[in-house]
Amino acid sequence: MNFFGGGQEQQPQGPEPVFAAKTEMEMYTDLFNKIASSCFQKCASRKHRDQDLSLGEMTCTDRCVSKYLEGQQLIGVVLQKANEAQVQQQQAMVQMQQQMGG
Repeated sequence: MNFFGGGQEQQPQGPEPVFAAKTEMEMYTDLFNKIASSCFQKCASRKHRDQDLSLGEMTCTDRCVSKYLEGQQLIGVVLQKANEAQVQQQQAMVQMQQQMGG
C-alpha cells in the first residue's frame, strides 16, 4: 500500500448499488401507484355490483395502462436525448475553454 494511495484499487464512479436499487424501486412504486389511480378513475364503474371487472372495464384498463407506459417510454426517450445534448454541450464548452486557456 502506497502512502499516497497509489496502491489501492480505484472504485468505479457512480451511484452506490443499494442507493440506485432503492431509487429505482421507489420510481417503479410511484409509477404503479399513478397508473393504478389514473386508470381506476377512468375505467372502473362506480357501481361495484360484481367482484370482478366487466369486459369493458378490463379493456379500458388494458388500453389505459398501455397508453400510460407508452407515454412514459416516449418521455424517457426525449429526456435521454436532452441529456445527451447537454453532455455534448458541456464537452464542447470544456474543449473551448481548453483551447482558449491552453
